[in-house]
Amino acid sequence: MEYTVSQLAKISGVSGRTLRYYDQIGLLKPTRVNSSGYRIYGQQEVDLLQQILFYRELDVRLEDIKEIVHVPSFDQVSALKQHYHQLKEKRIRLDKIIATVEKTISNKERGISMKDNEKFIGLKKQLIDRNEAKYGKEVREKYGDDQVNTSNAKMLGLSQADFANWEKIGEEIGELLPKAYETQDPTSDIAQKLARKHKEWLMYTWPNYTKEAHANLAEMYVADERFTAHYDQYVRGGTEFLRDAILYFLGMD
Repeated sequence: MEYTVSQLAKISGVSGRTLRYYDQIGLLKPTRVNSSGYRIYGQQEVDLLQQILFYRELDVRLEDIKEIVHVPSFDQVSALKQHYHQLKEKRIRLDKIIATVEKTISNKERGISMKDNEKFIGLKKQLIDRNEAKYGKEVREKYGDDQVNTSNAKMLGLSQADFANWEKIGEEIGELLPKAYETQDPTSDIAQKLARKHKEWLMYTWPNYTKEAHANLAEMYVADERFTAHYDQYVRGGTEFLRDAILYFLGMD
């Protein structure tokens, strides 16, 4: 069966404007354009749109989706199985957050007891799952499953106060980085304060801290563009500067 833009929009729930945009960026091209100038989509495009929507539900960027679905080796069945498992994991994560919200409502409305740690368990689990999806493969290859699993368990076990402090230190690192970068000297006092803050931040979740592991992580920040993008959002070139400050702090420059 074939569909026009308006027909496909109706059955998929995607706006016609979005379908036209997908065409413009080369993500989802119509099968053909008829003599009246209408975009016409066939079964292959319908199936591809379904895949795109699954990836969007998992917060994958359009640029990445385009690369994934248009490689010659793309396998729809394998992709569907992967979507299935990832969506199940997302449902579990959302169920935990929903349960946390329900407990909080009961606590506020009816005075039902709720431990402070329970108020944050869903949010901490969401953070862990997000990091696993984004960095998990590389981090596990570098540090091993046992180390990562233990670190995740330590994160889940953080008290309300410790979790708040951990987030606060992360924010302080983001604020310090551009100020330290202005010195262009990773050995400066403010740069070394930045490195100490980074170690302090790690200690909340790392089960075993070593200088070597800290140095390896700093090098990974520079080697992996996703980590680089995180720290360079504060100041361009900030990731390399942070790495250099950490290595000096560790006596490994």
